[in-house]
Parts: sequence; C-alpha cells; structure tokens
Amino acid sequence: MYKLLMLFLCASWSMIGVAQQRKVVTGAVQDSLRHDPVSGVKVTVWPDTASVQTNQYGLFRIEVPNGSTHLVFEHPGYVRKSVPLQHDRMLIELSPLKKNSGAGNEIATAKARARYAASSNPNYTSLGVTITSFFDETYGRLYENKFVDTRRKAVSDFALDVDRAAYSNMRRFARLKQPVPVDAVRIEEMLNYFHYSYPLPRKDSLFAMYSHYTGCPWEPRHNLLQVAVRARQIETDSLPSSNLVFLIDCSGSMGTPNKLPLLQAAFRVLVNNLRPRDKVAIVAYAGTPGLVLPCTPGNQKEKILHAIDYLSAGGATGGEAAIKMAYHIAGENFIPGGNNRVIMATDGDFNVGQTSDQDMEDLIEQQKEGGVLLTCLGFGMKDYKDSKLETLASKGNGNFAYIDDLEEANKVFAREFGSTLFTVAREVHAQVTFDARRVKAYRLLGYENKILKEENGDSLKVAGGIVGSGHCVVAMYEIEPANPGSDGPLATVSLTWRPDGEERQYQLEKTIGSPVSSFDEAPDDCRFAASVALFGMLLRKSQYAGNGNVEMVTRIAKRSLGPDPGGYRGEFLKLIKQLKKHTPWLK
Repeated sequence: MYKLLMLFLCASWSMIGVAQQRKVVTGAVQDSLRHDPVSGVKVTVWPDTASVQTNQYGLFRIEVPNGSTHLVFEHPGYVRKSVPLQHDRMLIELSPLKKNSGAGNEIATAKARARYAASSNPNYTSLGVTITSFFDETYGRLYENKFVDTRRKAVSDFALDVDRAAYSNMRRFARLKQPVPVDAVRIEEMLNYFHYSYPLPRKDSLFAMYSHYTGCPWEPRHNLLQVAVRARQIETDSLPSSNLVFLIDCSGSMGTPNKLPLLQAAFRVLVNNLRPRDKVAIVAYAGTPGLVLPCTPGNQKEKILHAIDYLSAGGATGGEAAIKMAYHIAGENFIPGGNNRVIMATDGDFNVGQTSDQDMEDLIEQQKEGGVLLTCLGFGMKDYKDSKLETLASKGNGNFAYIDDLEEANKVFAREFGSTLFTVAREVHAQVTFDARRVKAYRLLGYENKILKEENGDSLKVAGGIVGSGHCVVAMYEIEPANPGSDGPLATVSLTWRPDGEERQYQLEKTIGSPVSSFDEAPDDCRFAASVALFGMLLRKSQYAGNGNVEMVTRIAKRSLGPDPGGYRGEFLKLIKQLKKHTPWLK
C-alpha cells in the first residue's frame, strides 16, 4: 500500500511539473494576399501532438509544452507553414494554393474559401462577388487650395495634426483594384504617413523646425517650399500612465471579415504593448451599449484579450449612447497628468441616435473639455463613413487612422505606439508669412480642411491640431516667385502650441532666407515627400499638376527611397503601379 501511495504521489508531482512547464501561445492567421482572417486552420505543436483550430476570426490559443520548437499551420486552401516558437503572440500569413497546384487542391481551395466566407460574413452570396461601387461610403467634400496673391494675403495659417487615414484607405482601394474617390485623397495625410529622418529637437525644446526651398519638378516656373516639424521623442518607459476606453462597434454592419475580425486582431496588438500601470475598459455597442470589461490593469492581458476575442456582430448602431458611456467611464477612472483617451473603432455607420455630423460634433466637443482625448479607427468598405470619423477625431482633440490590414495595426499600435496614443502638444498650428518681394503667389498642398480662417480672430482661441511623441509633420507649398534676383527672407514660419497638460502657449519661429536650390540635389526626404504630394494631386485630378504624371512620380520616388525603415516607401511604388492600372485618369 505504501509503495502504491508513493507511486501515486510521484505521478501526481510529475503531472504538476509537466503542467508548470507548459506555456500558452496565442495569435491570429490571415490570408497573405487579401489580409483577411482565416478560420479553420489546424495549428499543431511540433514535436508534440497537441493541436487546435483558428476560430471564425482567425484567432487561436494553444498550450505548448516546454521543449517544443515549432508551430505548424495547415489548411486545405493554403500552403502548409512551419513557424519557430520565438514569441508568445504570433501573426501568421498563409499563402493561398495556386490554381496550377492540381485539380484537387483547386477544388479544396474553393470549398475552403466558401466555408470561411459563409461562416464569417452573413451577407456573403458567392465566390464571384466583386465590389464595383462605393456609393454608400461618405467623404467630406474638399475644394483644392488655390494660389494666393501674396500682396493680397501674405499669411497662411493651418492646424498641424497626426492623421494618416487617407493613405491606408487609398491602399485598400488599390488592393481592391478600384479607383480612389477624389475626396478620399487628403494630401497632408499621405505626406505624413511616412517616416522622415529629420533630427529630434534639443533636450530643452519640444519641437525642431526644418525647411528646404527647391525647384518644382512638375512646374519649372515655380518652386517648392517644404517645412518639417519634428516633436520630442519620449521613451516608452517615461510615457505617462494610460487610462483607455475601447469603444467597439459590434453592430450588424461590422460582421464582415475586414471589420470586426480585423478590429479584434488590431486591438490584440495594442493590448500587447500595454504596461502594468496602464488600464483598459471596453464598451461594445449594437443598439444599446454595454460594459464588456470594467477598468482592468494592463498586466492582466489574458483577461483583456478574452473580452476582445469573444465579441460578435449584430444589431443596429447606437453610437450616441455608447460615446456617452465611454466618456463617463473614462471620467470615472481619470488619471491626472496621464493619457486619458477613448479609442473608437467602427465603420462610422451611426444609424441610431444623433446621426448628423453636426450633432456628433457638438457631443464630442462638450466631452473633450474634461481632458479625455479621442482616437478614431476606421474599418471596412461600402458603408464606411470617413467623413464622420474625421469630424469626430478633429472635434475631440484626437487623431484618426484607417486600419486596412494587420500590418497597419502593427504600424499604428506597435511601431508608432508613442506618436499614436501619447500627445506632447495640442492646439498646434503653423503661421507662414511670405515676403512679397520674393513670393508673388503661394499654394498650400493639402490641409484643405485644416486651414484656419481669418474670422477666427485671436490666435489664442484658435483650435489647432495635436502632435504625438516623436512625430514629424510635413507641409509643402508651391511658390510662384516674384523677382528671381530679390534679396531678403522668403518667409517666416511661426509655430504655436500648448504642451499637453498646460494652459500656457509657446511659440517657435524660423526665418527662411535661403536661395532656391536644385530639386535633384535636395535630400531624399524632401524629394520623396514631393513625389507623394504630386501623386496625391494626380489622384485628385488637380488642375495644378502641370507637367506631372505617374512616370514622374515613380522616377522621383525610386531615386529618394533612402534607408526606408519598414519598407513603406517601397510599398508606395507598388501602390502607384496598382492604382495606375485601375484609375482611368492616371493612364
């Protein structure tokens, strides 16, 4: 009996030891071409035999014994993939089987995709569906900036911000082989999507300002003035504690694979970057809002992820009540001196409550006075309401991004974590005063909906934009010179802002007096930004594109790629080719 008892205890201890040697690995699986989540993928531990399947959102969770080296991903419609176990959270891309891989594989691929589409999209009808119309998407009407006579008005005043939604939305249209709606093209958001290598400011300064004055490649009689503003970079460990409320749209319109499933995967990236001193609450809404997760510390990641993973879509969109609830929760858990923010994720299709843009503006403006900022994340297509999300972010002293795939989620929430979620300055605006002796006329490229009107009066009362940690904001003017041989300054740039958490206003001035230089001799950053601005003008059918064409954009961009961290500039070249094929006026 004694021996049997000892054997039993040894076996029990052995089992406990094995259990303690296991760890949990979670992740998401997506299609490498369409960037949609893939359900039904068999995930197996090697050399163990444990396996699970991805759910309808492409998510998986598996216990991995100590000593395991790889995870194997298998699906009848995709190429088998083996991935080393190097991280506890994984983002996996599977390549679809090619059509010439054999009749059996082709049939299996079609059946697998049909099962996935039918299970994850209630509106799915057939494999042959293609989207040919985007009539139900809404974009704010933009009227292109015109040339301004310097003798009539020498001052150009505009708000700076960190919005970059227009570029990733443009990329979505390129992948769908569709032309981009003209009003979806906001040139300043395309310019500011990319990384620029301008040096950080000195330790005693919040901002540094740089400028280049060169010839204009698409209009030889004109010149280009580029102004870049670089903000102080705050190290992650020094960033203030965050009080975040995730405001997640779970209405019926979010049921397609590129909406709620992608949203869930994106928020997983953000949660992975939370620190123990951060805290998160989750409000989900469909008809009536509900508190899915009360305020939870950032080190309880499994609890937060569990709440995100099991959200489901259905019902109408009660945006008004949900926003009020989110702000109320943010107020209850307010951190003085911290990063207090509501992060709204939706397709913007508010169809219950206060639905007009003006009503939603008023609601958000009332709430921002309490010190809680707003970040808007746009998802989806067809009924995507870009105009509403842009309006809400602007009125809520916040920023706006469009998430078209998991790579963009990683860019926004991982690589640019600080600049996305941590504001170093608010009410930031630039005032550029041109000298009529050197500048006959000028035109600001982009920023059409961020120009500050004269009737706003006292600059202290003007609401500018926000700038995040380490961010670089670029603006560009096309200049019609007055007298080529004139001396004196070209312009004076005055940057005004309030540091986050302060009421005092600060100012930085820079006088630009340099003569015009050759465009070909300008730094890579300057020339690449010009290529992006020109492409934006071409997409907008601008009357000011001059001799510019797609070939000129490509040539300039190729010669100014520079180090290209993240490969975003290289991706821009691919997007140019894709959009040229499917945009009639670019050919």
